[in-house]
Amino acid sequence: MNVVQRLKAPTPKFFKVLRTIGISLAVAGGTVIASPIAIPAIMVSVAGYVILAGSVITAVSQTAVENNKEDEQHTEQ
Repeated sequence: MNVVQRLKAPTPKFFKVLRTIGISLAVAGGTVIASPIAIPAIMVSVAGYVILAGSVITAVSQTAVENNKEDEQHTEQ
């Protein structure tokens, strides 16, 4: 299974929830960084790490696919 097929394949429910959490984390971190008020540097630093974590969670969750019997037969051959 190549990358394009993997990204188009159906995602299991657990990973859909995890993907939503990752997107939410990335948006929350972006909101903190983009806020117009002065915030402490430590909060900006933490927001950067939250964006990174959310992005990684989202990317990994997007590549998880349901394993079908048909897929197993193609990989064995």
